[in-house]
Amino acid sequence: MVFVLRFYLCLFAFLLTGSLAQAACTGKALTEEIYNPPFCIPEAPKRIVTLDPLITLGMLIELDAPVIATPYMAITEDAVLEVVKAQKMVDLGNPKEPSLERVAALKPDLIIGSAEVHSRIYEQAAKIAPTVLFKHMDWKVYLERLSEVTGREGVAKNALDAYNRRVASVRERMKDKKLTVSSVRLAPDRFVVFVDGPKAYAPFAILHEAGVKRTAYETVTDDTIVKRPDWEELANLDGDVLFYVSASGFDSGPDDALEKQVTENPLWQLLPAVQAGRAYRVDRGPWQSFHGISSANRILDDVERFILATP
Repeated sequence: MVFVLRFYLCLFAFLLTGSLAQAACTGKALTEEIYNPPFCIPEAPKRIVTLDPLITLGMLIELDAPVIATPYMAITEDAVLEVVKAQKMVDLGNPKEPSLERVAALKPDLIIGSAEVHSRIYEQAAKIAPTVLFKHMDWKVYLERLSEVTGREGVAKNALDAYNRRVASVRERMKDKKLTVSSVRLAPDRFVVFVDGPKAYAPFAILHEAGVKRTAYETVTDDTIVKRPDWEELANLDGDVLFYVSASGFDSGPDDALEKQVTENPLWQLLPAVQAGRAYRVDRGPWQSFHGISSANRILDDVERFILATP
């Protein structure tokens, strides 16, 4: 009996705490797809720190949000880095271990990060400023969520409306194409294939939305995001067209040498798209470091250039 009483007292205390936390939020609260919900959205944040220098940073720049700091490491897009430097954002170092000392000194009114990467430092960050860590989600939904927490809903809506019109046009034209498409990232000593499926990484979700048909090997119905074929399994990339990215790491310097090493291999030469002269190296920027609407449009540029333009 005592045990049961204690259980219900603990449960009541837990529910009361949650109720008080929600009651204390006078604005809008996020409760889904975030770490440690609910999150009370601060009103009109003017000093935003993002711990994620990839998709979050790119989208915040597109939303014209007032970002004051981010880790510089892992920024591979020159255009993004130019904006970061032009706006004199403070460098927070390693995105996996950002400098919270620098964050605290900046006195931000909002901190944004990744639930998968930054949950272990959530408690420390939340003591500095309201902190929201987003879970992995569809890129368009994520842009909308970021617009909500930064008060930039109108900017996001206009950008997404324009993208949706363009991708619908591409999809309509793709109906006449019977080509299948393969895609692979060349990395040191391995291959990475981002698949078409429910959890597809943004560039490959865009391919799907644009009506691009991937091969059977590259299409899944579960939550798989990547496959890592060896040389023998590479033959499964038997699409009529092949997109490949050469990405040796953060430094793009060795990318050309990596491409040469792989593409001169006899097994690579056996791929149908290679033999047909339809293997195309695409820019590692939008395909590996997706940054939002601008990256999405560059993916569609490649679809139009290399698929729609193919006889």
